[in-house]
Amino acid sequence: MHILILGGTTEARALAGLLHGEVRVTSSLAGRVANPRLPEGEVRIGGFGGVDGLVEWIGGHAVDAVIDATHPFAERISFNAARAAATAHVPLLALRRPGWVPEEGDRWVSVPSLEAAAEALDDLGERVFLTTGRMGLAAFADRPEWFLVRSVDAPDAPMPARTGILLDRGPFTLDGEREILARHRIDVLVTKDSGGAATAPKLTAAREAGIPVVVVRRPPVPAGVPVAATPEEAAARVLRG
Repeated sequence: MHILILGGTTEARALAGLLHGEVRVTSSLAGRVANPRLPEGEVRIGGFGGVDGLVEWIGGHAVDAVIDATHPFAERISFNAARAAATAHVPLLALRRPGWVPEEGDRWVSVPSLEAAAEALDDLGERVFLTTGRMGLAAFADRPEWFLVRSVDAPDAPMPARTGILLDRGPFTLDGEREILARHRIDVLVTKDSGGAATAPKLTAAREAGIPVVVVRRPPVPAGVPVAATPEEAAARVLRG
């Protein structure tokens, strides 16, 4: 059996580790990170060239099933995967970590997009901790606030005129997030609902500091695609056929 895993997420790597040695596993990484953490098994890096390219790759490499373990906000590849799997007549499973849930004391502002997140900053604060990654900074380019942008690799323009760059890779600690908020005098946090524990400490730190959090809601999984919440659940579904 040959399984194609789409994505370089923490969950994708864990899933590859669970399946490696049981079945043939190929992990496909987008190539947007300069030095990605590589999973066990075979690895390919780069895009497929859209739906047709993915269909061709699936057929040419005798793929028996596809697991979409991309980031919850990788909407395009998720829909391409759904169309390609249907066209190639192979099963598709989405691996999605559960989203975050607000707790008592949280001051969350839920929005549907990065553009809406930028608009929501009015009257929320003047020093923004922007943790949405290096893609999509153009949505905030015209904002007057000062931004601390955290990403794995250095972002490209366009970006806000008043920006500090923090290059770092999770998982992050609660003490570390507390220190960032205090040192940079952050008074509002912007994040995507990526879920998981690796980047969740910033939410706790913001709650403790009474800082509002603008949360971009995640897009839905394509209709009809079954979802597993953990790598263990996804591996069990694959191995039992």
